[in-house]
Amino acid sequence: MLKKLYKTIDRGFLFIEEWSLFAAVCIALLTAMANVVLRKTTSDYSLYWSDEVVRKVIYFSTYIGCVAAIRSRSLIRIDALPQMLPVLKKPLTQLSHIAVLVFSSCMIYLGSTMTMMMFEDEYALTATLQIPEWYFYAILPLMGFMMFIRTLITMREDWIGKNDITGGE
Repeated sequence: MLKKLYKTIDRGFLFIEEWSLFAAVCIALLTAMANVVLRKTTSDYSLYWSDEVVRKVIYFSTYIGCVAAIRSRSLIRIDALPQMLPVLKKPLTQLSHIAVLVFSSCMIYLGSTMTMMMFEDEYALTATLQIPEWYFYAILPLMGFMMFIRTLITMREDWIGKNDITGGE
């Protein structure tokens, strides 16, 4: 039962990560390319809002990419010490997981607080597109929640062996 829940959560998060990142990067790429083509081929037309779109996509992809990094075990962590002293590998890995849990908890709390502040401020809009800023701040608690859950799953995988939870890859 627990194994099935882990697989369902993993597949759901994977779908969200991959497709949202794919869509966001495509939007940024197409917007930037269209702006460059318009600037180089015409003197009258330019997408004044393209830079803002690209900045927001970088913001989005950075935070959602953190969640994907946990799944692939690519987050920054202490690496040299466990190579010199292999006995420290497991404790330092758990310490790294605990640090991510603390960070993600902070992101949930602070991100929720900031999102609510932006939601309540009717003048908090993006500079050129006039989109409410709270949409972008809402990524913070979402990312924090997804990081927290992914880290718990990763900690359990490390504790009992990866193949026992998700069936391996």
